[in-house]
Amino acid sequence: MIRVLIADDHAAIRAGLKLIFDNSDGIEVVGEASSGATAIRQARVLQPDVVLMDLRMPDTDGEEATRVLASEGHNILVLTTYDHDEAVFGSVRAGAAGFVLKTAESAELVSAVRRVASDEGALAPEVTRRVLLALSSTEPASESQSVALTRARSVRAIEAGGLTTREHEVLKEIGRGSSNTDIARNLGITVGTTKSHVSRILTKLEIESRTQAALLVRDAGFLPADPVISEDTSQTNWPLPRRSHGVPAAQGMNRCRGDQPRT
Repeated sequence: MIRVLIADDHAAIRAGLKLIFDNSDGIEVVGEASSGATAIRQARVLQPDVVLMDLRMPDTDGEEATRVLASEGHNILVLTTYDHDEAVFGSVRAGAAGFVLKTAESAELVSAVRRVASDEGALAPEVTRRVLLALSSTEPASESQSVALTRARSVRAIEAGGLTTREHEVLKEIGRGSSNTDIARNLGITVGTTKSHVSRILTKLEIESRTQAALLVRDAGFLPADPVISEDTSQTNWPLPRRSHGVPAAQGMNRCRGDQPRT
């Protein structure tokens, strides 16, 4: 059973989400929170498999709550109305294990929760291309001093991790957006072994999520022994974190939300 904590400051949206999950096999809503601060407290007590996190909340916003909980080992799936770069990359850098829009169909939302709970993670199709492009892009030779400093720091961080040859290979696959299953197939290892490698990589690099690893590689501008991070636009299920049906979500939540514009 996948245990989910819902964090959103609108009671109607929480009710709509709970209805969706109550009608989905193998998912149980174990708690609700109306603010980021409450989400942090609830997650620490309830230890859910997935925290479904809104970004715009009082007290402590969703991004800061994500940063706190991700650093403690929780799997965070951001669910928001906003798909601009600040929201997407801010969530990823905070350690979110996935990013889904509130316009998602219920089946997409349920699938995202299942993937995050099983260490696969997910990105909304609307933002996947943007993230892949960001990961595969390189800066021109005339890059600014700040970008150059970021690149140097990222290179040092990767080198300081002391990754093995196999871990470098897995890191390259993460940078390409490969899922655990894809990595296992591409490298001829088991999914269990792949998960172990991913966990060790994140520990050695002192980061919380797979996407943070991929962004670190992007910031460095290269991968050891393979300086080009390829863009694999065929990937739609973006693998992110470490550890360890129903009515369309937009329709269900919109019916409950009414005219409340703030999410």
